[in-house]
Amino acid sequence: MLEALRKMLRSKIGAALAIAVLVLIALAFASGDVASTGGFGGIAGGDRVATVGNERVDTSALNQAASSALERVRQNDPRMTMKVFLNSGGLDQVLADMIDRTAIAAFGKQNGIVAGDRLVDSEITQIAAFKGPDGKFSEDVFRQAIRQQGISEKLVRDDLVKGLVSKQVLLPASFGSVVPRELAKRYAALLRDRRSGAMAVLPAALFAPEEPPSDAELSAYYKANQGNFIRPERRIIRYASFGEEALKDVPAPTEAEIAFRYKEDQAQYAARETRRLTQLIVPTEAAAKAVIAEVNGGTSLETAAKEKGLATAKLDPLGRDELTKQFSAAVADAAFAAGEGKLAAPARSGLGWHIIRVDAVNSRPARTLDQVSGDIAERIASEKKRVALNELLSRIEDQFDEGGSLAEAAKELGVTPEQTQPITADGQVYQKAGERAPDVLTKVLETAFAMDQENPQLAEVEPGKTFVIFDVTDIEPSAAAPLKDIRDDVTAAYTMDKGFAAARKAAEKVQAEVRKGSELGKAMASLGKRLPPVQNINMTREEMARMQMQAQRQVPPPLALFFSMAEGTVKLLAAPQDTGWFVVYLKDIVPGEVKDDEQILATAARELGGVVGNEYIDSMRRAIRAEVGVKRNESAIKAVKTQLGGGS
Repeated sequence: MLEALRKMLRSKIGAALAIAVLVLIALAFASGDVASTGGFGGIAGGDRVATVGNERVDTSALNQAASSALERVRQNDPRMTMKVFLNSGGLDQVLADMIDRTAIAAFGKQNGIVAGDRLVDSEITQIAAFKGPDGKFSEDVFRQAIRQQGISEKLVRDDLVKGLVSKQVLLPASFGSVVPRELAKRYAALLRDRRSGAMAVLPAALFAPEEPPSDAELSAYYKANQGNFIRPERRIIRYASFGEEALKDVPAPTEAEIAFRYKEDQAQYAARETRRLTQLIVPTEAAAKAVIAEVNGGTSLETAAKEKGLATAKLDPLGRDELTKQFSAAVADAAFAAGEGKLAAPARSGLGWHIIRVDAVNSRPARTLDQVSGDIAERIASEKKRVALNELLSRIEDQFDEGGSLAEAAKELGVTPEQTQPITADGQVYQKAGERAPDVLTKVLETAFAMDQENPQLAEVEPGKTFVIFDVTDIEPSAAAPLKDIRDDVTAAYTMDKGFAAARKAAEKVQAEVRKGSELGKAMASLGKRLPPVQNINMTREEMARMQMQAQRQVPPPLALFFSMAEGTVKLLAAPQDTGWFVVYLKDIVPGEVKDDEQILATAARELGGVVGNEYIDSMRRAIRAEVGVKRNESAIKAVKTQLGGGS
């Protein structure tokens, strides 16, 4: 997971967006940001991990950003731990990202690159966390959200400014990046290199000893490998889930409330024209005019963008005011001056020059109170339920903080607590293959395995809809199982280890014979065992990629090794879970050929252009760091890592 995150951060779009506002806001709302959380400032090593120009990166900010990044990784891999995250370089990646954002913001300020208040307002309205039940931005939800996280509006806006400045600085650095045609041709030809050779497998089970180990051998093996037979910690969780059905006596909207809301929101019920648009943003007016000329010549806007390593964006139906607020008055005027299906004249905003195609024009007549009263009533009812639900959740949390029990809370909610079987931290029912903890507990397992017994907690399962109260009633600590209880498992492991070691010796013997000139099949036959037949390999990278797509799985490790070896070599590779050994032999390589008019050449040029664009962005970031000036406080960084790792 962490490697995938790194790859995303290094991509052309990811390099800019990773330091953009939405990522920062996501981090802030995952853990609460640095505002009003000064408890980490006194850490050994100092209160800052880096100084960027005249700006500082605080230890508290790094601590919480790392915790937030871990939570994002856990969304795809719930078993990820902070220790693994740290050992995989996660903290270094988070710190590098924070330093880059701060440096680019300082560089932008020095060179007059800014993000205005209207653009920031537009970005805030697009953040999902700030939208109401109708899917539109809600001022009340925005205020409530930042209040709950203990962060200020200024902090949110400052982070948005940094991200928008980063886009303006970095994206133009990669615009129009290309590579020499001959380089692209050689790269494309690599995909057609034909490799031939063979592969053999030596299963450990076929080399395992036939005689069972003696008591002394088994005892010694168990003692030396006791860590392999650790039983995981098991816990029994008591829980009860609930939702809006737990609310009682929520008043219905009154006619006065509906009329007041209609008057308050009258602008949205007035007659309105919106337009659905497709846009491309380029850094200069000359580039915009060049693209428009291509489109007028018969090329589609999407194709013109793709050929330059860019991408168009579809915009939801927007009115003139919304488009002005999101970009600029010039952009809005241009978009609303063009006819349906036509290109607008190039117009400029703080992000660059906009090339806009009007995909559809929608006109909506004004609506009366009678026409919309039902929708307004439904929205007010939803808001009242949300307020009542928030009050209920706050009351339950207060009860738990004051020592209240789960049974008391369940009684107030009108739900009946249930209890799991003993489960492990990954949600598996202990010693019952295929059985798992209920889905409603998936998001709270980490907390449940970090809390004390009889200490009830409240958690949100489905945002705004489903909640769960839970506590832990029984804990069985992790420990090695006694040998007498797992004798068969230890015997099987002993036998497989011996077979794995013997299979390696046999594989090394085969490798030596092949290096002397023997055929792989003859070398395998010389071992005197009935082994799986040798598999001949003859394919190109194109064929391997096609096979991978058809099978919808990763390339097998020995085949991946085959395509990374030098001609005439033979190598060994351990099979997954030490179940045997592969012997991989690459006999020869026939170079591929690509003609000048083949489509693969254009594809290769485009892909390499993207790689070059990424390099330009990385170079720009390094140059900005050097110009602004970055000083790292290694002792403070180490202290943050130590604290996050629990002192280890």
